[in-house]
Amino acid sequence: MPVQYTSIVDEHEAVRGRVGLFDISHMGRLTFDGPGVLDWLERLTTNQVSRLADGQIQYSLMTNDRGGVIDDILVYRQPFAYLVVCNASNRLPVVARLEAGRGKADGRMQDRTLDTAMIAVQGPRAIETLQPLFDQPLAPVKYYHLTTGRLLGRIDAIASRTGYTGEDGFELIVAKDSAVSVWEALLDSGRAHGIAPCGLGARDTLRLEAAMPLYGHELGEETDPFSAGLGWAVKLDKGEFAGRDVLVGRKAAPPLTRIGLALGGKRIARQGSLVLSGQREIGLVTSGTFSPTLQQSIAMAMVAPGSAPIDAEIAVDVRGHRESARVVKLPFYKRTASATAT
Repeated sequence: MPVQYTSIVDEHEAVRGRVGLFDISHMGRLTFDGPGVLDWLERLTTNQVSRLADGQIQYSLMTNDRGGVIDDILVYRQPFAYLVVCNASNRLPVVARLEAGRGKADGRMQDRTLDTAMIAVQGPRAIETLQPLFDQPLAPVKYYHLTTGRLLGRIDAIASRTGYTGEDGFELIVAKDSAVSVWEALLDSGRAHGIAPCGLGARDTLRLEAAMPLYGHELGEETDPFSAGLGWAVKLDKGEFAGRDVLVGRKAAPPLTRIGLALGGKRIARQGSLVLSGQREIGLVTSGTFSPTLQQSIAMAMVAPGSAPIDAEIAVDVRGHRESARVVKLPFYKRTASATAT
């Protein structure tokens, strides 16, 4: 996946206004089956897997024994099986953690990453692009749900109404040998809707506008879910899981809090830039960009709790220059309507 095919701004605007196509085959895909799999996953994830119905998807986290985030993941429930999608750079640590935490669970995990491909179709014209190629109705599929069917009348596929852009869309999983055929068919189908192939650059600006955390920036093994603003994905009452005892305390008193910043100028606040309240250092920027949608420099930061309330005027040190910034509510961007969001 390149940083860009044409330009980051053009690709970003295609997703916001029309439809964009992402090759996200680098993401990890792990399948689980067997009678002991539910207990196995519950002990190693923060959300409650048992709440999932067939065809439903759950955002969750894997934490270490200190309560830090090993990875953020999606858990898919299918009849008789589960699928976990994890970040590319964390696939091997995630697999190792799952293997180490198997215990006596009667189940099997298979790493299907290299056997499959994953393609994201994102934007307001995503359904119009995908539906002519797919043999099952897509409009009834709710957000964070999936359906299975065939693409091009012959290619078995999972289609999940998920994404990392803040727009409506689907993520497809197909056999690796079918990836090129599916990619080219989607480009052909989407041509009338202004489709654009998109790279990592637009993926990052889109997710940042939507305030979606990125591992290595807002998430890491020294950051707990409550500090990252993801406490809603932690179910402390579900029973024992890795890191739970530490997270009980972190819920009451997280050491940091994630905030959004709108900068006064056009300079971009990069990861590691100091966040200042008066002359006091209160935290660090974790991600920053110039927002193509808002035409404004934006950033997320981790700061001391209570140090930067909404609408507070603070500052960011951008390469030695003190830039004014206002604390804003996250997300920076939210699509106006989605008939299928739940």
